[in-house]
Amino acid sequence: MSRVCLLGFGEVGQALAADLRSRGAELKAWDLKFIDAGSSPALAAGKLGVSAASNAWSAVADADVVICAVTAAQIGAAAHSVAAHLKPQTYYFDLNSTSPAAKRTAAAIIESSGGRFVEAAIMSAIAPRGVASPMLLGGAHAMEFLAVATQLGFSGVQHFSEKLGAASAAKMCRSVVVKGLEALMIESLLTARNFGVEQVVLESLKATFPAANLHTNSRYMISRALIHGRRRAEEMREVARTVTEAGVSPRMSGACADWQEWAGAHPEAAANDDLEKMLDSLLAGEPGATC
Repeated sequence: MSRVCLLGFGEVGQALAADLRSRGAELKAWDLKFIDAGSSPALAAGKLGVSAASNAWSAVADADVVICAVTAAQIGAAAHSVAAHLKPQTYYFDLNSTSPAAKRTAAAIIESSGGRFVEAAIMSAIAPRGVASPMLLGGAHAMEFLAVATQLGFSGVQHFSEKLGAASAAKMCRSVVVKGLEALMIESLLTARNFGVEQVVLESLKATFPAANLHTNSRYMISRALIHGRRRAEEMREVARTVTEAGVSPRMSGACADWQEWAGAHPEAAANDDLEKMLDSLLAGEPGATC
């Protein structure tokens, strides 16, 4: 039985927990929000039968594998908080969506304490596939970790590169489009709804993209930004750093981060099942041109 620590128990950690338990893994978890027993991560740990640690270092102390799924901005802080408490040769499986430079910094922290850092780039939404989600593995220990990952149930993993940061670069470039489309839909349809032309816009887009259900997909994309916007904004700032590292100006990525941040401040609008009502709720909350 593998002893696994889930470092970070938000959307990704919770999505993985049930799958990992079904494969016989012994799970512990730590999340900063565990300090509040009524928080969503703390309540989820109880429902999922995951042992909630009282601090980061006790969570990782006996782990064979640490799966790090914190927010993008916390990748370095998370590594610092546990590095000295890892058993020698513990795999530190980092799922965070960050720039290649941020991955290399975190890897240096973990490996200076004897851990084995493996980067992963999740190349789809984590739900509904969970551990079966497609993931690219990178770094010097990625190939040897493949067998361990497969035993844990990560059936969608593939070795991508021994060069640390390459897998993350692929993920970041994907996010320019995926998160960017969400931001474009928000800006386009809020404006269209204000002028009463959203149906014409959607019909025109449908003609351009005939395979897509634009009405349903638009609502889904906007709702994802509303629910996860703050975390997505952090990711998009990492995307902007990645673009900058390539010597390109992150004009679109920077603007996308701003829209994701704004959307994340209005999660209540996601409760509307109807696209038009969702847009009206957002426009009512942000009158005029302040959206």
